[in-house]
Amino acid sequence: MTSVMSAPPVFSQRYRSLSVGIVALVMLVAFEYLAVATAMPLIGRELNGYRLYGLAFSGGMAANVIATVVGGRWSDARGPFPALWTGVGGFVAGLAVSGFAPTMEVFLAGRFLQGLGGGLFNVALYVLVAQAYPSAMHPRVFSALAAAWVLPSVVGPAITGFVAESWSWRWIFLGVAVLSAPAALVMWRGLPEPAGQPREAMGRAFLPRFAWGVCAAVGAALLQYGSGAAGAGVLLAGAGLVVLALALPRLLPRGTLRAARGLPTVIALRGLAAGSFFAAEVFVPLMLVRERHLNTAEAGLALTGGALAWSLGSWIQGRRPHARALTIRLGATLIAAGICVTTLVVVPATPVVVAFAGWLVAGLGIGMVFPTLSVLVLELSAPGEAGRNSASLSIGESVFAVVAVAVTGALFAAYGGRSWVYVTCLGLLVVMAVTAAVVGGRFEHRREPGTMEV
Repeated sequence: MTSVMSAPPVFSQRYRSLSVGIVALVMLVAFEYLAVATAMPLIGRELNGYRLYGLAFSGGMAANVIATVVGGRWSDARGPFPALWTGVGGFVAGLAVSGFAPTMEVFLAGRFLQGLGGGLFNVALYVLVAQAYPSAMHPRVFSALAAAWVLPSVVGPAITGFVAESWSWRWIFLGVAVLSAPAALVMWRGLPEPAGQPREAMGRAFLPRFAWGVCAAVGAALLQYGSGAAGAGVLLAGAGLVVLALALPRLLPRGTLRAARGLPTVIALRGLAAGSFFAAEVFVPLMLVRERHLNTAEAGLALTGGALAWSLGSWIQGRRPHARALTIRLGATLIAAGICVTTLVVVPATPVVVAFAGWLVAGLGIGMVFPTLSVLVLELSAPGEAGRNSASLSIGESVFAVVAVAVTGALFAAYGGRSWVYVTCLGLLVVMAVTAAVVGGRFEHRREPGTMEV
């Protein structure tokens, strides 16, 4: 068996076109993601949408739940290509809707469409990696995908801030949509021939799973919308939590919510890491702009540092593929420590540079955790299950992040930007990261049969 160290390079001649195309598209996704996080204070002000601030982030995450349920089964039944191209098309269409949005509600619709497209693309990408690259290359492939965030991280937030302040934030969304076309063309030229996979029906078992996926998305939307509203909003948020509590166990491997050994732990870890990091990232530019009076471009530099550190952490895990338990536990600990340090910026006497340093630490941690879990989910998948298990990975990531953003967003909406509110919100996210560090080794390098529920 080919070892990780002796596997061919990701950009060797055989894989060059495919790798370049995938990396180019991921770079554009990264640029768009960082652009939204950087420009949202300005977008919320221009579209009078601060009351829906959190929904701009979690709305796309909720859409991911539906898309990944469909994309996982679709990719297993028909191969990754149909879901892949549908996802790219939906992502580009969503960018156009957001770029031309006259109101915050239309902007959110575009974000939802981006989430649908991104969910299909993401789960199909996992299946494509599993089929197109030998298993020994998987750690380095996922490291390359994480490294695709480097250039957007270096120039993305600064460009976003400059363009948004000098012209309009709309040009960011429309520009990414235009550049996606040549990136998709390069990827298409490098795609391998279909592996002769039979065309299967989606199956009766898929329909209940799809229905539960829709329920989970509705629950996530109710939770997020209600968390930002008063009065009846509390009832909406409560209803959303109930729906999620009913739907989520039907969409994830049995035992995920208690971190049972094997694949369930991998899914749970992804959710805990994503929830803690992404929800905290919502607050980073907000604190720097509203509490320390930085402009959008300056606040975006913190996200730049975090994404650069993410790439470094991913590179580190790619070079130590056999120390996965240690990598996950260390990475989760760094996320918790980084959030703690970043929170200190609410204290006026604390130098602003402390927040930048803290987010570097958090970025390094998430970079170590995410690619490691991506490799593990493919290793623990039997033939024909990569799509479904990858969908579960994305669903857990999206739903945990939605809940984390909703809960912290509700606290922020209810009590405003007081120092103790920031500390409380980010403290809850630290608890999530610490939990991930505690259960970080509860996986096995073998598949446990019968862990999936329908």
